[in-house]
Amino acid sequence: MPEITSVQPQKKDKNRCSIFIDGRFYCGLTLEAAIKYRLKAGMHIEESLLDEIQLETEKSTALDKALTHISASMKTERQIKDFLAAKGYTGAVCEYVLERMRHYGFLDDYAYCKAYIGSVSGRGKRMLEADLIRRGADRSAIERALSETDEDEDGAARLAEKYMRGKERTRENMYKAVKYLVARGYGYDVARRAACVSEDGYEDNSP
Repeated sequence: MPEITSVQPQKKDKNRCSIFIDGRFYCGLTLEAAIKYRLKAGMHIEESLLDEIQLETEKSTALDKALTHISASMKTERQIKDFLAAKGYTGAVCEYVLERMRHYGFLDDYAYCKAYIGSVSGRGKRMLEADLIRRGADRSAIERALSETDEDEDGAARLAEKYMRGKERTRENMYKAVKYLVARGYGYDVARRAACVSEDGYEDNSP
């Protein structure tokens, strides 16, 4: 059976302690809960019991912290889960908080994706997708939001114009502009049109 190897007061919160199981950090608890359940080094305990203790004693506190965290800006479910895990909450508490926040409408990865896409410019769909994946948004929510979004050709044109500023409009520089736009996540055809490069490689000044 797993063994509690250390119970250490937390430096940032004197009313909480960190529980270490078999030499590794497992979770955080209030000192009151640790005393109530007589948790101490050398005690053998199932991890599932620690999960139950934390869920019983800290689910409301964890929910309050998550709601405060999301009040400044929208977050994905993954960001909230990572935030709680970093605070020392177990999977059981994280899932409780996520379920409550979904129930009250505070978490919606699709809405997050739509808001993020609408808030940035100068990024093609591929870069937007990569950004949202890094933020932990649900893949199906990302796909749905992007499918409802047109490629930002005006933004691509502005980027191309900025890139070409001060440069001669040689074929080499124009193709470098296309490569730059592709690197920003735009599709090749969109990048080519934005840089005014025709299919045969020459400058296209047509409207």
